[in-house]
Amino acid sequence: MVSMPPAIEAVDVTKDYAGAHALRGVSLSIEPGGLFGLVGPDGAGKTTFLRVLAGLLSVSGGTARIDGLDVTKQAALVKERIGYMSQRFSLSETLTVAENLLYVSEVWHVPHGERRKRVTRLLEFSRLGPFQNRLTRNLSGGMKQKLSLCACLIHQPRILLLDEPTIGVDPVSRRDFWLILYDLMQEGSTILLSTPYMDEAERCGRVGFLLNGQLIACGSPASLKAALHTVILDVRCSDSRRARRVLRDVPRMGEAVSFGEHLHITVARDRFDIEAGLTQLRAHGIDVHDWQMREPSLEDVFLSYIHRSATAAGADTTASA
Repeated sequence: MVSMPPAIEAVDVTKDYAGAHALRGVSLSIEPGGLFGLVGPDGAGKTTFLRVLAGLLSVSGGTARIDGLDVTKQAALVKERIGYMSQRFSLSETLTVAENLLYVSEVWHVPHGERRKRVTRLLEFSRLGPFQNRLTRNLSGGMKQKLSLCACLIHQPRILLLDEPTIGVDPVSRRDFWLILYDLMQEGSTILLSTPYMDEAERCGRVGFLLNGQLIACGSPASLKAALHTVILDVRCSDSRRARRVLRDVPRMGEAVSFGEHLHITVARDRFDIEAGLTQLRAHGIDVHDWQMREPSLEDVFLSYIHRSATAAGADTTASA
C-alpha cells in the first residue's frame, strides 16, 4: 500500500531578512485532513512561515513542500493546491459580496459554467447569502473574514493556510468561523492556521509553539499538557510579586508567574508540598486569600516552554562568555 505524502511538510526551514533570522530551522509535518494550530506572540515568525508555504517568500535554507511539491521549485503547481488567507483584507471594498467572489473566480480561471454555482454554494456554506448584494465596505469584521475565506475556496483547494483569521472578530463571528472550518475538515480539507488565542489552539488536532522563529514544541494539546508532569497551584495573595520571590527559596517549587493578585506556580505532580509554600508566604507577612490546584492549560504549557527557552538562552550566553 502506497502511503500518502504529508499535505504540508517543512524541513529545517530558515528565512533571513538583512541578517536577521525570522525563521530558524523550522520542521513540521501535517497529514492530509489535519487541523494544525501555529501559536506564538507577534513577531514569532508565524506570518513569515505561512508566506513561505504559500510561495510568497523564498526560503533562505531548508525545504518546504505542499502535497509533495517543492514550494520554491514548483510554485505555480503549489498555488493551485492551496487557499491562502492573509491577515489583511484584500478584496475590493467597492464591489458587493457576490461581485467579489465572481471576480476572484475569474482570476482563478474557474470555467464560466461553474462560477455562479460555486459562488452560490460558498454563500450558502458561509451563511453570507442574505448579504450577497451588500457592498463589502459595509460588512462587519466577521463577515469580511468569512468573505475572505470564501475567496480562498473558490478554486476548490484542499489545503488552507490561514494567517490569524479571527483577529479583531467578535466572539459570535469567531464561533461561526470555526463551525465553517469544522465543516471544511469534514469534507477532507487540511488546515494550517496561526493564532495568538490559546482557546483556538485547544480546538486543533495538533499545535506548534513558535517563538523567535523557532518551533519550541509540537504535539496534540493533550500530549503537550501531559508532558509537563506538573499541576498548577493558583494562589491569590496580598503581594504576588513579593510572593514570587519568597517561593523561589522553597524546595520543589517550580516557576511562578504573577497575574495581578494571582500567582500561578508550576509544581511537580509527584513531589509537591503545598503547605511548605503557604507557610513561607505567611511567615513573610503575605496574606493568602485562597488557593487551588488545577491541571495545566495550554497557556501554562506555552509559558513553561518560554521559561525553558529563556533559561537555555541564558545558559548558552554564559557558556559562550
